[in-house]
Amino acid sequence: MAAGEPLARHTTLRIGGPADFFVEPETETALRALLSLCREYGVDVHFLGQGSNVLVPDEGVRGVVLTTRRLFNRCTFAGTEVTVGSGYALGRLVQLSLERGLGGLEPLAGIPGTVGGAVFMNAGTAAGTIGDRLVWARLLDLAGEESLLSREEMGFGYRTSRLQQEPGRLVAEVRLRLEEAPQVSADLLRAAAARRRRTQPLSYPNAGSIFRNPPGDYAGRLIEAVGAKGLAVGGAQISPLHANFIVNTGGATAADVLELMRIARGLVRERFGLTLVPEIRLFGAPAGTLERRLDEGGGETGGTLPD
Repeated sequence: MAAGEPLARHTTLRIGGPADFFVEPETETALRALLSLCREYGVDVHFLGQGSNVLVPDEGVRGVVLTTRRLFNRCTFAGTEVTVGSGYALGRLVQLSLERGLGGLEPLAGIPGTVGGAVFMNAGTAAGTIGDRLVWARLLDLAGEESLLSREEMGFGYRTSRLQQEPGRLVAEVRLRLEEAPQVSADLLRAAAARRRRTQPLSYPNAGSIFRNPPGDYAGRLIEAVGAKGLAVGGAQISPLHANFIVNTGGATAADVLELMRIARGLVRERFGLTLVPEIRLFGAPAGTLERRLDEGGGETGGTLPD
């Protein structure tokens, strides 16, 4: 356990203030005991995976920030099914599946993060999501009690799951059903990695896509169309390579990122009449907080466009 741990060290955007306590349990018994203790004393608990797809406030996060990347880090194949821990790296799971001649996870190739984070946001592409392959998810609640939810019970939708609407439960492990696909090779992973290097700003810290794609369109296209591509506030910038990414060019704060999101969202709403919905979430805050903060304020900004 570490007190005052800077969460910028644990997020892919490299932004975020301190956690009151940062804990990485070594056993499930210790995890259950910690959850029970926090519940007894009314201490907030927040689950953090690999730190992608989140924006941590500059002021930090109150309570306990809990990561299980090492605890739930096992992966077991049995026929065409795989049981995998929430802390397992998603990219590694895709690679191992293809090496065993198993398909179904190809749409997840190149997506960063852990299996637990992927289930929480139903990660994927237009070709498919992790929810399509889920058989069940084993969850732990804040009392340390266990439950097993089926795919239907998980309430998967576009970049969402039941877990986002009902916080307070941690994904421990999941079972996925794949399919025999011996013709699929590791070349797919290499192609996906090459495509990401061409189209995404991987040389800078980022949190992945900032906004969800609206029906029938792309958030990046809309942001570029209103002239916000390359806009910078402080150390944060809307990527000149992909307008639906905000990158940390050095010393960026969460406030910088929020201001860029507010500007881009406002310009798109003014021109197209569409309100972009955040894909990233404000870590440690209740659902809907990020949208409310983006709707606050407005007016002139200190943003600058590149020469």
